[in-house]
Amino acid sequence: MLGLMINDREKQEIEYLLKREMDEILFDLKDSRIDHIVKRAMDERYKILFSLFKRFASHKECLKYMKTAPKKETN
Repeated sequence: MLGLMINDREKQEIEYLLKREMDEILFDLKDSRIDHIVKRAMDERYKILFSLFKRFASHKECLKYMKTAPKKETN
């Protein structure tokens, strides 16, 4: 385990960068032109970024960036 000491300004910057990157990934995951394999890699990256984000952000902010499971069709 590693430790990190940052001030409030640095915390805000990290939070901003994580949000921005997660927003881009969420946007790209909706693009039907992107290959499934690439989307899977993007999804794994999102999970890593979100786990970092959870350490910095409030519960309310985390809820905004939680991915919902894809809906399954029922016949």
